Amino acid sequence: QVQLVESGGGLVQPGGSLRLSCAASRSILSLSSMGWYRQAPGKERELVARITSGGSTNYADSVKGRFTISRDNGRNTVYLQMNSLKPEDTAVYYCNGNRGGSEYWGQGTQVTVSS
Repeated sequence: QVQLVESGGGLVQPGGSLRLSCAASRSILSLSSMGWYRQAPGKERELVARITSGGSTNYADSVKGRFTISRDNGRNTVYLQMNSLKPEDTAVYYCNGNRGGSEYWGQGTQVTVSS
């Protein structure tokens, strides 16, 4: 079992930046990949970015060039740096980890982009 705890959400103006953190209760090297998903009101949860244990990354087209996912294995933490934020980025952001077919989710952190 792995517990994931997100932090770093909040209210930011369009064009601003936020960095989300996801702290895991055990070594993230035991997870085959970790990712960030988001869910806006009335919409389905969608993948934002993912990083494998080997460091490979992939991003949703809507965030390419603006968001960066990274990991600190020593701190068992995954980050999502979000720049040039837009109102359409407003959502609850969830951290995800998977290993051997098991999925783990954090409780989510709210990101609101508004002037």
